[in-house]
Amino acid sequence: MQVLPTIRLATAADAQAIAALSRDAIEHGLRWRYTPARILAAIRSRTTNVAVAHAQGEMHAFAIMDYADTTAHLVLLGVQATQRRRGFGRRLLAWLEDAARVAGIERIDVECRADNPGAIAFYRNQGYRVQDVVARYYDARIDAVRLAKTLRTPGA
Repeated sequence: MQVLPTIRLATAADAQAIAALSRDAIEHGLRWRYTPARILAAIRSRTTNVAVAHAQGEMHAFAIMDYADTTAHLVLLGVQATQRRRGFGRRLLAWLEDAARVAGIERIDVECRADNPGAIAFYRNQGYRVQDVVARYYDARIDAVRLAKTLRTPGA
């Protein structure tokens, strides 16, 4: 039986675990930019949601989304390697998309590593469309695939 995750906004107590998961699941092979201090700043920001997915007392996934007036930027979404393909990322993304709709957001943008076909397929399966490829986006070495999802038409 699959356990459904509990999704909630992150607290300061989550910063270390989120930073470690970012380092291991997303930033591997790159300079570590999303340190505990940077994650804590995002948690405290009034224009950012940092959400975590828990199951059986453990954090299995997290996401960080920044909000502008009509768009949002999914900064990071990470799932523990042992928990992938169990719905944690999908449920977390849906939770953030629902929050964005309530906030009146029209479009969500996200970049992912071009050397991560699994992430690109994940976003495409969630309705995101490839916009372009940004050369040497990560550490001036690794290309990024930029994707976007329209939540509602402008002015609707």
